[in-house]
Amino acid sequence: MPTETSLAGEAGNNLVVASQVCKTYTTGIGEEGRLVLDHIDFALKEGEIVAILGKSGSGKSTFLRVLAGLTEPSEGRVAYRGRAVDGPAHGIAMVFQTFALFPWLTVLGNVELGLEAQGVPAEERRNRAVAAIDLIGLDGFESAYPKELSGGMRQRVGFARALVVNPDVLLLDEPFSALDVLTAETLRGDIEDLWRDHRVPTKGIIVVSHNIEEAVVLADRIIVFGSDPGHIRADIPVALPRPRDQANPAFRRIVDEVYTLLTTVPGAEAGRRGLRPEPIGLGYRLPDASIQQLTGLLEALSAEPYDGRADLPKLAESEHLSTEELVVLVETLQLLGFANAAGGDMETLADGREFAAADLLRRKQLFADHLKRNIPLAAHIRRVLDERPGHSAPEARFLRELEDYLSEEEAHQVLETVINWGRYAELFAYDYDSGVLSLENP
Repeated sequence: MPTETSLAGEAGNNLVVASQVCKTYTTGIGEEGRLVLDHIDFALKEGEIVAILGKSGSGKSTFLRVLAGLTEPSEGRVAYRGRAVDGPAHGIAMVFQTFALFPWLTVLGNVELGLEAQGVPAEERRNRAVAAIDLIGLDGFESAYPKELSGGMRQRVGFARALVVNPDVLLLDEPFSALDVLTAETLRGDIEDLWRDHRVPTKGIIVVSHNIEEAVVLADRIIVFGSDPGHIRADIPVALPRPRDQANPAFRRIVDEVYTLLTTVPGAEAGRRGLRPEPIGLGYRLPDASIQQLTGLLEALSAEPYDGRADLPKLAESEHLSTEELVVLVETLQLLGFANAAGGDMETLADGREFAAADLLRRKQLFADHLKRNIPLAAHIRRVLDERPGHSAPEARFLRELEDYLSEEEAHQVLETVINWGRYAELFAYDYDSGVLSLENP
């Protein structure tokens, strides 16, 4: 266990330091489960905003909770201003994605709550809460209840509740993702203004996001997480003057770099060089992409104005896809061998172009061939069904295998995804009521 002296030596101008942080969740029966975070080293410097991006399930939110002292690491340590974090740290405040307001308390009551927990006297508590509410743009709504507020106003209450304790460090867990586009842009701009004008005492901010443009607008550095288990894949400096011009070529280059990192899948580089890609494993956390969206994206890519190749940010905008939705679809099309992504662009491969132009029967045949060739779980299910005398097996058999690699929830999601893909391709059938997979004609 590190001493206070050794931790203090790590501080310098660092607000928060994570050293070799690992997190493993245990199963329901107390056994060691999946490794979520794998030996992460990270430092938040005074005066900077850091954005963390990565695909769903890469451990971003877990890492934020570890930094806040809300979750204990399984290995490694976290220090705040040189002192070990072994519980909720005074000086660190967090804003959550889901507002997390108490419905029976007014706006004022919700904002006062953190001060009350710190034992702040009532009069000071009220004065500070009112000032925070005014600062965040909710003057006049002190006596309103959460049910009376819009989503954007509720999230402003969340920010006021975090800022009222005068935090040194502000941790934001996808704070704008539950809001509509215009509301999110307005609130994000207000927070950026407060930071730039030094109207809040906060010395550093970490924001988890799925929105690449948002990250490049806000952050001084962007950390890209890889997954299975979560690890830092890249640390990208954003040395652009504020306010940032999204049309600036330097801004677009950073956006393209992050898109490339987020959409690169195992073996993709080998595939681009014409080599056989290294296959993914049976327990790979498959993206939850629907057949309809995959088909629609391939059709859009194959038509004008793209003709088989598109800039990913422009594609997201023109097809009205969020960054997260696009990343899921691009990853899936690469895993299946229908497309490649590189340098912030996406290009359909020969089979992807054939799929887009084919009739329904040929599409099913192509999809089945690519499932068996590129998705080990789909090939494994088909092989088991082929070899069994009755050509059927309960889904529980495959869930048990997946739970050697994934959490119970993730195993269900991955199996459900493969079942949906396999049913579309008529690779196998599935009876929802009995939970049995078979080779019967559906």
